[in-house]
Amino acid sequence: MSIALVLWASASAGAQSPAATNHDAHAAHPAVPANETPPKAEDFLSLSSDGKKVRIVIISAFNGANYGMNFNGFAKGQAKFVVPLGADIEVSFTNRSPVPHSVVVVERPQVKRLQMGDPAFEGGSSPNPVRGTTGAKGESFQFKASEAGDFAFACGFPSHAANGHWIALEVSDKVKLPSLQLGGGSVFTPTAR
Repeated sequence: MSIALVLWASASAGAQSPAATNHDAHAAHPAVPANETPPKAEDFLSLSSDGKKVRIVIISAFNGANYGMNFNGFAKGQAKFVVPLGADIEVSFTNRSPVPHSVVVVERPQVKRLQMGDPAFEGGSSPNPVRGTTGAKGESFQFKASEAGDFAFACGFPSHAANGHWIALEVSDKVKLPSLQLGGGSVFTPTAR
């Protein structure tokens, strides 16, 4: 019992609450873009030419929102992708920040955790989501939206999602085409190209 108590006390002493984590490096670092261009849904969602694959673009640190801890300029679920159940999803991920970021698909309640754990869908994360990546090197991954429900694209770097670095993903058995809503804006639905 006393060993467990000592281990717990040691771990608790060095732990910070999610709100106390300092992420000022995003706002202060000159490499984080001061992107004045408002995000446009059509830049982040499209269909393959045959209409069978949903293509999603996720850019971490798109602008200074949430101290740079955002995807496509939004954080804390303020952007929402909706995809049909069974859709094949291809995600292109880029991190514009010198601070490590990643993206992993998780069940929505997990965004409150300090660690994201395994992806909700097989293949549903950028490589090494706990370590993340820096710079503008792009990465991509693919997964099948095989279960309906409320999910999130969350940063897998420890404590980032708990600090708001996530956007919503709904897998729905009630839709035939994907859509994206940025903030309180109108819903965008792409057509096959």
